[in-house]
Amino acid sequence: MTGSGNNTYLLVSRREAALVDAGVGHHDHLGDLRAALDETGARLARVAVTHGHPDHASGAPAIARAHPAAAFVKYPWASEDAKYPVRWCAIDEGDEIGVGDAAIVALRTPGHSPDHLSFWDDASGAAYTGDLVVAGSSVMIHASRGGHLGDYMASLERLLLLGPRVLYPAHGARIDDPPKVLTEYLAHRRMRERQVIEALRAGHADIDAIAGAIYREVDPALMPAARENVRAHLEKLRADGVAVDDGGRWQLS
Repeated sequence: MTGSGNNTYLLVSRREAALVDAGVGHHDHLGDLRAALDETGARLARVAVTHGHPDHASGAPAIARAHPAAAFVKYPWASEDAKYPVRWCAIDEGDEIGVGDAAIVALRTPGHSPDHLSFWDDASGAAYTGDLVVAGSSVMIHASRGGHLGDYMASLERLLLLGPRVLYPAHGARIDDPPKVLTEYLAHRRMRERQVIEALRAGHADIDAIAGAIYREVDPALMPAARENVRAHLEKLRADGVAVDDGGRWQLS
């Protein structure tokens, strides 16, 4: 589910550093972090976590042990944050995370998860986007664990309007053409919504049947993720007044 693995980003200014996302605590990552800090002569002051999913937050305790002076900041998600025994400092929309004489700014971009943040560097036009987008792939909306497709699409549209020059995602390659990728993501979700509506119109009434009708060529190992995406689309259609759920049997309104 993480493709080639996780990206974390070390930002350094005037020998102070901030790390975007905490990874999973792998010893190679901790070693690379230490080497980068030593090379730049910087101390790790802050770790800014985009959201509470394990591949982004579970490395926090290991980093805290190695860098006890570092502060850990994220938007609160109490049930997830409690899994990782560090002292979380709550941040919200517009809060600045200082890095030497520079700063990145927290942007609320929920949808993939309820606590999701992106971090904006106005000076470079760069956005550190967590799981908002992945080049060459799509992002799962885990509707049964706090994901919300309507919020997710609004977050994509917000970032598109912001006009970033480059996106640094938590998985996959740097994105050098943000308008193209963000527009494609929005178009993909609208296409999936049309497919869900067509599946309902054809009489497919439950999540398994709808997912099977839409994701015919998907590796069986990925079908749980496909079903979560279908669930997210159905919940959005219900919120939009387009579909209704009758005890797990869905139909158009």
